[in-house]
Amino acid sequence: MRITAISLDTRIEQIFALQRATRAARKSEPTASRIARLKGLRDAITARIGAIEEALHTDLRRAPNGGKEGEIPAVLGEIDLAIANLEHWMAPQPVPASPHFQGSLTFIQYEPRGVVLLLGAWNFPFALALSPLVPILAAGNSAMVKPNELSPATSKVVAEIIQATFDEQDVAVFEGGIEVAEALQQLPFDHVFFTGSPTVGKRVMAAAARHLSSVTLELGGKCPAIVAPGYDLVDAAGKVTGARFNNAGQLCLSVDHAWVPRAAVEPFCQIVGAVIDKMFFVDGELQLERLPRLVNERNFDRVKGYIDEAVARGARIVRGGQYDRETLTIHPTVLVDVPLDARIMQEEIFGPVLPVLAYDDLEQVTAQVDANGKPLAMYIFSQQQAFIDQVLLNTSSGGVTVNHVFMHYLEPNLPFGGVNGSGMGRYHGHAGFIELSNGRSTFIQGGSITG
Repeated sequence: MRITAISLDTRIEQIFALQRATRAARKSEPTASRIARLKGLRDAITARIGAIEEALHTDLRRAPNGGKEGEIPAVLGEIDLAIANLEHWMAPQPVPASPHFQGSLTFIQYEPRGVVLLLGAWNFPFALALSPLVPILAAGNSAMVKPNELSPATSKVVAEIIQATFDEQDVAVFEGGIEVAEALQQLPFDHVFFTGSPTVGKRVMAAAARHLSSVTLELGGKCPAIVAPGYDLVDAAGKVTGARFNNAGQLCLSVDHAWVPRAAVEPFCQIVGAVIDKMFFVDGELQLERLPRLVNERNFDRVKGYIDEAVARGARIVRGGQYDRETLTIHPTVLVDVPLDARIMQEEIFGPVLPVLAYDDLEQVTAQVDANGKPLAMYIFSQQQAFIDQVLLNTSSGGVTVNHVFMHYLEPNLPFGGVNGSGMGRYHGHAGFIELSNGRSTFIQGGSITG
């Protein structure tokens, strides 16, 4: 069943009513029905790899790679994991009965939350619209999806995939700007899944609170890299550089800034510069096709403003600093001597700029990390367990990777998410299934019921 195009508010209300009316039928569907929807999504994606990559290049100047790396395989991996494990995930999970309730049957049955609102993000506009859709469907929910308007070409492809794959009683898509998001948030969804900035996340959570809707918020924060004294600078600088300038720094998991022992700052920056050369330059010329652009002029001006304000207050540019507003390009930039109260150290950068900060005492680092709030990720480079333990004991973050970057995100068996200002809720793999389900505790006196 499809609802014809009418006014936005009416269409939203009618599809919401349709999805709500079919909650009971969807709840009783067998595993095979959920798997069929996931397979349909997979087929629709693999049939459009070229179109997806063209859209990502149009929106962000992201270089195509035939779907071998990046957003497309991330979504396909989520689908494959859910298909392989869904029967086990859906089975009642037995819980041992307490001694004084022996003979009774106790278990948890995971049931769908119901109708879910999914609000995508612009920086990874394909994966962050469709990766969360996987656990939403695996858990038996319906969804109303809004791709992000700041990546319009990708939003269009996402909409085409959803419309070609799903009946609107199962998944419906709504393209548009803030007015569409606000209209959707007027409705009493059973759950809201949002990826984006903490500022917008607060508004999403406030809207959900009016209906007591549960929420999953994937936000961000100032994710630090902390390099221990004596650690291999080539290894640390190489990994930090790759993480910082991935997608031109427009990544919630990106290294926001790096703490390095004072004596190691200069050699660390030299290595970072050499890695930047290898990644983005040929014969001294920046290759634009290797560096995604800033998403729009507002974000370009914001990031450039951070650099300008930091330099005006004494920071030094040791690499980069060039920019071209016409192409929305800021060269990979490295700053040192950055005041800790500069705007670039107070707000998430979300751009191709790496402040490298000197430290003499680890307590100085952990105090500053704590002052900046709990980030989505933290990266520790050390071969000393005592150093690692001290950082972990005196900080908090959504996740941690030691001696590498992004790995706690890439491991599908680890729950992924933030804490407080960097988000709430967890997804990926089984954690996503649980997040998008209601774990219904069930107690049967005497252990059985006769039919």
